[in-house]
Amino acid sequence: MIDSSQINFAFYGRVSTEDQQDPEASRNWQFSRARSLIEPYGKVVTEFFDVGQSRSIPWKRRPKAALLLEALKDPDRGFTGVVIGEPQRAFYGNQYGLTLPVLQHYGVQLWVPEVGGAIDPESEAHDMVMSVFGGMSKGERTRIKVRVRTAMAAQAQIEGRYLGGRPPYGYRLVDAGPHPNPSKAAEGKRLHRLEPDPIAGPVVQRIFSEYLSGIGMFAIAQRLTADSIACPSLHDRARNLHRSGVAWSKGAIRGILANPRYTGYEVWNKQRKQELLIDVEDVALGHETKMAWNPREKWILSDHPVHAALIGMDVFEQVRLRLASRGPQSTGRVTVRRQHGYALKGLLFHDTCGRRMQGNWNHGMAHYRCRFPNEYAIANKIDHPLTVYVREDAILGELDGWLARAFDPERVNRSLAALEAAQPDAEPAREEIRRGLVACDRKLARHRAAVEAGADPTLVATWTREVQRERAVLEAKLAACGGPAAGGRRMSSEEIRALVDAFGGLLAVLGRAEPEDKLEVYRQLGVKLTYNHEKRVIMAEIQPQPPVCVLDVSEGGLEPPRPCGH
Repeated sequence: MIDSSQINFAFYGRVSTEDQQDPEASRNWQFSRARSLIEPYGKVVTEFFDVGQSRSIPWKRRPKAALLLEALKDPDRGFTGVVIGEPQRAFYGNQYGLTLPVLQHYGVQLWVPEVGGAIDPESEAHDMVMSVFGGMSKGERTRIKVRVRTAMAAQAQIEGRYLGGRPPYGYRLVDAGPHPNPSKAAEGKRLHRLEPDPIAGPVVQRIFSEYLSGIGMFAIAQRLTADSIACPSLHDRARNLHRSGVAWSKGAIRGILANPRYTGYEVWNKQRKQELLIDVEDVALGHETKMAWNPREKWILSDHPVHAALIGMDVFEQVRLRLASRGPQSTGRVTVRRQHGYALKGLLFHDTCGRRMQGNWNHGMAHYRCRFPNEYAIANKIDHPLTVYVREDAILGELDGWLARAFDPERVNRSLAALEAAQPDAEPAREEIRRGLVACDRKLARHRAAVEAGADPTLVATWTREVQRERAVLEAKLAACGGPAAGGRRMSSEEIRALVDAFGGLLAVLGRAEPEDKLEVYRQLGVKLTYNHEKRVIMAEIQPQPPVCVLDVSEGGLEPPRPCGH
């Protein structure tokens, strides 16, 4: 029997971009449904609400849901029931079947509005209802994906609409009028189209001309760099802050030569989001999404030219045939590459050029190399060897040893108080910014209502753009303060101790871990390595990322490591 006066509940809800709802509004209606269900029996004492998490992500990988599962282990958690506002948002596919046994194990009830109260684990009807909702959730997500992709394909092919992304080198974006959807137009959203860039456009034409005249891609890169012509990442610096922009590369030349957009046609679906199992031995972990290139036959081209062409279709076809006549594909040979694990993938940089060093398997061992002169034009006078190599095993021993010492719990006893005191308390500023965001959302809602009531859409769009600019500034300020995920709570000395203990124990066995596992640990620690080939030393830096405010602390025992040679 249910004790109608003694149940304390934890509320769980979720919203993501695929739901196309305001997070605050979504949380409010889900919470209202949950509260209406349990009011005769108890109250909500804590809540866990995931924002921006797809329903397909398992509970263990959703930040707030994971915290809820972790809280179940605490006998003093303060609640004996979990209530949700809508099962389709909480459970996807078979997630209900994986979550309910955990709740049962810890003696926690699950309450769902669709069954009118608590789930009865012995009820076949309840199990069937929840399974149906899980299937409905999966089906809804699939339908949304199909509808969106089909609509975008039609817009690109029939209308030739520009669907976003950075403009290709040689073009710039210009306004193409208000969005055809009235509600989006009321929010200030507008269409864009491509227009030839007066500076970069002639460079694209020169690249095609020189390539057809017999000049190779690397030679073209050399000539452009020698003529002090800005490469794509330098020409559009705002969109390419992650690139060096020091010189033209063969990759940039090849990308331009293979891009059919220069013929005046719109192109879409060159890449796709591909969901891959994280662990084929443990399907319950779910998928991770990665970008992958589509084969050329799956690209969507507009039925007719929609922007000014920089080169003719005949020129593009000649270039395509010349590109196809070079490399393994020209002879039908298939290059099979073995997959090797690299423990320092993306973490090792070359001091001279600042670029990430590439993994390379050589003589049965993992190496990292920098081939800057082979990829980039050297006319910029950078003094760089033809190829720089360093062996992985020459780094890992010293690195793992230093990390184990730096995170040895005994070495940081005296610094716990200093670490706790040094944390910035940014919550007051965050709270003020959140109030500003809520006010902006209310204004936007009023503007949408005004359009629906018959107000002038052009006038409302002007107001909306002003509010959106204000909201963008507030979001940037919130991100600078640590973002919404910071939670507004400072770490206690006990929490810092737990973090250090966790890393210390983990690093003690790091030497025996697989490369992929080591890489994940290094990433969580914020490891960055810089190799100086002249001195043959590597400088290591770490910046751990705790799930709270970012700390910038210098304290004994955490000083930078001694440079390690190889």
